[in-house]
Amino acid sequence: MSELLEAPPVGEVEPVARVYGQPLEQLPLDLYIPPDALAVMLDAFEGPLDLLLYMIRRANIDILDIPMAPLTRQYLDYVEAMRASNLELAADYLVMAAMLIEIKSRMLLPRPKLGEGDEAEDPRAELVRRLMEYEQMKLAGQNLNAMPQAEREFFWVETLVEKSLLVRLPEVSVSDLKDAWMAVVRQANLKRHHKIGREELSVREHMGIILRALQARGGFVQFEHLFDPEMGVPGLVVHFIAMLELGREKLIEITQTEAFQPIYVRVHQGGTEPGQESA
Repeated sequence: MSELLEAPPVGEVEPVARVYGQPLEQLPLDLYIPPDALAVMLDAFEGPLDLLLYMIRRANIDILDIPMAPLTRQYLDYVEAMRASNLELAADYLVMAAMLIEIKSRMLLPRPKLGEGDEAEDPRAELVRRLMEYEQMKLAGQNLNAMPQAEREFFWVETLVEKSLLVRLPEVSVSDLKDAWMAVVRQANLKRHHKIGREELSVREHMGIILRALQARGGFVQFEHLFDPEMGVPGLVVHFIAMLELGREKLIEITQTEAFQPIYVRVHQGGTEPGQESA
């Protein structure tokens, strides 16, 4: 039976390192390596059986005919590497090492003669049985993890949601009017001119301006479009008061299609629609 790990060909010098894929036969003389610069990274195994199964499958060995000498030597090398790396060594690894040494010793001893038809018990039988059972359970666990979690750890919940046939339009609140008005004021402040003079403004005159603007634009205009920043802050205030007065007298309607959507102003149509309310 061949060794589990192949040795390098005779006469070939193993490079001490590889830099960008190129072998380095010796380290530079002026190279300084701190004591803790190098670390040995070992594969993580779930236990001694997992380690033995990995060694056997990697070397493509028949699990029913395990070569105990190279397997034991390789296992002990791994245990020693764990000791050298200051890793916590579980007691199970030491117990398995003792078991491998015992099996190797029993195979070196002469077997007692048995009667005709009787076969001598193989010292490796118990180890082979444990390895095969562990491999079956490991494969079963991998297949279980590969299954979708739905219908295994939880179930889908279905519920019936009835949609209302009547679409309820949101009402225009005072806060909506306030936000729209503050947006207009902020826009007016950006174009404000410093003019000194006294100006008399009429609420009734601005009420007529609003009604004429609505009639000229089809009777349905967005709230912001009824304000001209060129009026200045005093003119905008009087214009806004005129709009509120028109709404109070039921001459116009202030509506909104959805929450957080633009506010519209239209000429009163003689009654309000469902879901809409005059200001």
